[in-house]
This record gives sequence, structure tokens and C-alpha cells, in this order.
Amino acid sequence: MSASLDKVSQTLKGVIDAPIASYFESCVHCGLCAEACLFYTETGDPKYTPIHKLEPLRRVYEQEFTLLGRLKKLVGLSRPITDDELDQWQELVYDSCTLCGRCSLVCPVGNDIVYMVRKFREGMAVSGHVPDGIRSATKRTVEIGGPMGLKWPAVANVLRKAGEATGVTIPVDQEGADYLVLLSSMEIVNYPEYIEALARIFNKAGISFTVASDAFEATNAGIQIGSSDLAKVIVSRIVDAAERLKVKYVLSPECGHAYMAIRWEGPNLIGRPFGFEVVHVLELLDELRQKGVLKMKDTFKDPLILHDPCQIVRRGGVLQAPDALIRQVAENYIPIADQQKWNWCCGGGGGASAIHTEEAEALRARVFQIKKRQIEEAGVGTMVTFCANCRIVMEEGLDHYEMNTKLLGLTELLAEHLED
Repeated sequence: MSASLDKVSQTLKGVIDAPIASYFESCVHCGLCAEACLFYTETGDPKYTPIHKLEPLRRVYEQEFTLLGRLKKLVGLSRPITDDELDQWQELVYDSCTLCGRCSLVCPVGNDIVYMVRKFREGMAVSGHVPDGIRSATKRTVEIGGPMGLKWPAVANVLRKAGEATGVTIPVDQEGADYLVLLSSMEIVNYPEYIEALARIFNKAGISFTVASDAFEATNAGIQIGSSDLAKVIVSRIVDAAERLKVKYVLSPECGHAYMAIRWEGPNLIGRPFGFEVVHVLELLDELRQKGVLKMKDTFKDPLILHDPCQIVRRGGVLQAPDALIRQVAENYIPIADQQKWNWCCGGGGGASAIHTEEAEALRARVFQIKKRQIEEAGVGTMVTFCANCRIVMEEGLDHYEMNTKLLGLTELLAEHLED
């Protein structure tokens, strides 16, 4: 075996741990994960079967850790993984996997396929087989602070304008506030109304909050690219700011992977418990609803449906709050068949929306058909969600299919109808 081929195999071998080994050994090849993946259901192409996306990793596992695999490798019956092969596999590991977790949910033997893909991405990242879009976003996040390259002066300007629009000054670097508010670049750039909505609600509820000038970005590109080391760097910024400012809570915004990274992955990444509590913005809003603070002056009249973002709901566990909040403000809320933990992905999570090749964008448009059907079957003109990335991806899908559908953010909808 050449040195290059050996390096590829050894890189992938390095990410195989006990869970990965047990998952490969327990897989019964039932194919149920295929029917749970929108990339398979919308294309009908078997290459998009989730467990098939891990085939190079499975081969390395067999060749390096099983007796039969070692014998086959010894006599030349099993070929090594090549760099060219991993280049071709980028589409299956990044373009066509959003880490949505629906496949893990249906696996009859309990294999966490998302975990397997994440570990495979670690090997892909180390060996240099990462799409340019995700690589660039990660580089900007580490070096500048966010995936869109936003610097603090631009963020401060958005916060100032939000303060002027609401009459509520947004504190910056205020020590002792209850909540450290995190934002995603997509909210800052595309949906600044989310920031205005938070200011209005917090002012009404009497909640003290602040934004950190050196840790405003919630998006964790390290999780998406598959690098735990980079993910740790990004999480550590938030932890350092929260502890420096002595806040009680860190508030995750309407961004799926941001929530997963700081809430569920964060303590493991930094190797210790947090000295504060992480809550998602919808968890806080639902708490305010239950306390009678989040009262509506009127309701949204048009029929609407709700899109539950995968990382917040299915993977993150924020199951009941979205439904309760939408019922608080919407007069004609129509629950869809596949909702909460069973909802279908927007098609752009897990870093997929950062891949701007013609092929990746065409694939996202194709799999958006599943959301298109949900809207059409419900017969509504409005969809509400609570993830900035979902909103951007679905807006692109709505434009692609020339659908006259209004897409709203849940936090903004609540703030718009908030009792004065």
C-alpha cells in the first residue's frame, strides 16, 4: 500500500471509536433509515440511504478491526480507501446530510447514524475533503468571529438601530445581567427584526440581558465541518464571556446547530460543566407564557402551519414549547401530520446551506418538495418557524417553486401581537 493510501485509511481509522464499532456490528441492513431521509424519499436514489453514506468508514472498520477484513485486505480482496474516493463522497457526507437525526430516530437497533456521520466528517476534515463553502465559513468563524465574517462594529450598528426602533437600549458587556443573549449571523444580517422582538419582550417582562462584544455569535461551524477542536474554540468564547459577565443564563437564538453546540455539546467540548444554564429562546418564552407575562393583544388571523427545526426539536428536545406558543398567538393554527420530533428537515441544516455549488443548490431545491407538499396539503399561505437557517433555506425553496407563501419567525410573531 502506498504511503498516501495508508494515510487516508489511518486518518479514518483514528475516528473509529467503541460506539462506531458497535453500530457497524449491530446494523441489520433493514433500510428503514432510507425512508426517514428526505434526500432518499425525494430523489429515490439509493445512494442517499443514510447508512450507505458511511460506506468508506465501514470499509476501514472492517479492514482494520475485523479478522475477516484483515484477511481480505491481506490477499487483495478488499481495496483501500483513496483520496479520489473521499472527494466523490463529499456529496453524501455534506451536501446530502443535514444531521437532522430522523434516520437515528427510526433505527430499530438504536444506532445513532448522526453520530456516525459526525465522526466520518472528522476524518474528512482532517484529510482535507471538505466542501469549500463550509471550509470558508469555518475559517471566518475562527478568525473573525462568525461564518459571515461580521465584525463587532457592524453588529453594534444593528443593535443600535434595533434600540431606536423599539425604544429599548440593548446593553453590551453589562456585568451581572440575567441573560447573555447570543445571535446568529443570519439573524443579524437577514432578520434583525428578531433582535427587535427580543428587546420588546424582555422590556415587557422586566428581564435584564446583555450582548457580549467578543462573543455575540452563536453559530458553531466547527460542529458542521466535523472538527471538535474548532467547535471547542467557538464554544469557549461564549463560556469565557458568560463567566466574565457573571450571567445566570445563556440564551440560544433561533438557530438549530447553535443550540445543540452550546447546550448539549458544549460541556463535553470544554471538558467541564458550565457555571450558568443554557436555555433556548422558546423555552424562555414559554416560561413567560406560563407565568402570564406573555399576553397577546390580538391574534394572527390567517391559517398557518409550523415547521419544527430538527436540531432544536428532534435533536434538542424543545418539544412542547413551540406548539404552546403558536397556539397563544395564532387563531387558525393547523398542526401537520409530521410534526415535532417527526418533522421533515428544511434541507439545509448541518452546514449544507453553506455549500453553493450548482449541484448542491439543485439538490436542496429538489428535496424542498417535501416542505412544498406540507404547505399545499394544509392549504395555507403562511408557515412559521424558529430557526434563521431554516428560514433562509425555505425562502430559497419558496422562490424556486414560485410559491406565494409567507414565512414568519415565531419570536417576531409573538412580539408583534404582544400586549402593550
